[in-house]
Amino acid sequence: MARPPKTAVPAPAANTELDAMLAQALGKTPAVAVSDDEPASAAPEPVDPAEQHCGFVAIVGKPNVGKSTLLNALVGQKISITSRKAQTTRHRITGYRTEGANQFVFVDTPGFQTRHGNALNRSLNKTVLGAVADVDLILFVVEAGHFNLADAKVLDLLPENVPVILLANKFDLVHRRGDLAPWLRSMQERRNFAEFVPMSAKASKDIQRLFAICAKYLPQQPWMHDPEELTDRSERFMAAVMVREKLFRLTGDELPYTSTVVIDKFEEEGQLKRIAATIVVEREGHKGMVIGEGGEKLKRIGTEARQELEKIWNCKVFLELWVKVRSGWADDDARVRSFGYE
Repeated sequence: MARPPKTAVPAPAANTELDAMLAQALGKTPAVAVSDDEPASAAPEPVDPAEQHCGFVAIVGKPNVGKSTLLNALVGQKISITSRKAQTTRHRITGYRTEGANQFVFVDTPGFQTRHGNALNRSLNKTVLGAVADVDLILFVVEAGHFNLADAKVLDLLPENVPVILLANKFDLVHRRGDLAPWLRSMQERRNFAEFVPMSAKASKDIQRLFAICAKYLPQQPWMHDPEELTDRSERFMAAVMVREKLFRLTGDELPYTSTVVIDKFEEEGQLKRIAATIVVEREGHKGMVIGEGGEKLKRIGTEARQELEKIWNCKVFLELWVKVRSGWADDDARVRSFGYE
């Protein structure tokens, strides 16, 4: 008995809708030329000030969605620390990138904190609010396909008079893209986003596409910074955050987020930088975690931080680390300010 001919099964409407949205979001946006063969700090061709565009772009989101990784990729050099542990970024870190006639001033912010109300978190949240108060564009970073209460609380903070791009990071990790259609529709109901950008902060082609998208929102005005500059943060500040990155990476979830790093000495002798830093923890037990058996953990933290700094600065670094206990510092407003938090 002959089988009936097969008939084509139409694709679900949700997938058709999603395909259209993705086609638009991943469309042929003219990319800003970014060469992988030259450092980001290479001097660009002179541009007439009358043709220059410059503006502030804030990068916001809950902790651990990839904001610092995104900033480093946009600037072209590591200026913000990254870790699987939340709370690695604690300051407003500004990075610059000048491409063609456009100068982007990117502002990386701490993830907005909702779990603890101590002095440290009040300082971090104040930094987030200050960063979005007067910018030209906001990149609201979420994990593609995910949105929870922490994301919603950050979204509620964003001003209505600033265009916001929904940046769906880690898009390369989404296996069932058909599930994104209802997610994207729900996101559009939450806010009238200026654009939807699915991407991976680790993909150079996505970073180039993002440059072109952000460029449309930069006002026409002279550049604010030397085109060869990458950040407003000092080398002393960079030394502290790099030590803290290695501290969190090598201690994992054992060490509470309230640990911090203070630079005690920063001296330059020709092509050598001498740095002495103190890792501050809240309990004696935490001190043992940082030092490790026979001092091996502390030694490794220092070695990896030193190597990272030597790579960034292209010079020799002598780094000396100490560990001290300061009980309750994260609940003390004065102590929080003394450690360099706003």
